[in-house]
Amino acid sequence: MSETPAVAAPAGIDPGTFWRTLGARATGMTVVTAMGPDGPTGFLGLSAAHVTADPATLLVSIDAKTSALASVLASRHFAVNYLPAEAAHVADAFGGKAGLSGADRFVPAEWTTLATGAPVLKAALGVFDCTVDDVVQRGSISIVIGTVAGAASRADGDPLVFFRGKTHAGLAPLG
Repeated sequence: MSETPAVAAPAGIDPGTFWRTLGARATGMTVVTAMGPDGPTGFLGLSAAHVTADPATLLVSIDAKTSALASVLASRHFAVNYLPAEAAHVADAFGGKAGLSGADRFVPAEWTTLATGAPVLKAALGVFDCTVDDVVQRGSISIVIGTVAGAASRADGDPLVFFRGKTHAGLAPLG
């Protein structure tokens, strides 16, 4: 009878390696929004993902330092807005590059709502409007899981993509 070989526990990696490796994956840029007690709020959400189509469910990961977390938890809703190539100014505003914060990032003519009251970018390639079902804590991150209450999409347009720490408009070669 042979012995089962011992399996070593995987070694951890440092945060720099984690982010550099994750950055090798191109991802569509999103802005996650909510209507909080003090008005509209949001953040650049690079970790928004689908969970299942039946029932339609999404998740977003929100760092405890993100000011929008309190509004998402209080309002029990969020919208995931998929940014089009022409919305780099929106990504800059929510990514802290435009010198704006809070409700100042929401130009009223550019936003509307769907089912929950969360702000929805009119020019978004697609948007999912969700009600919060569950929140899972992992370190300093809240993984917020929501059921889709409304959705809309455009038939045209190119995505705004994040790759290796940079924003890329359209479907041009990344690099």
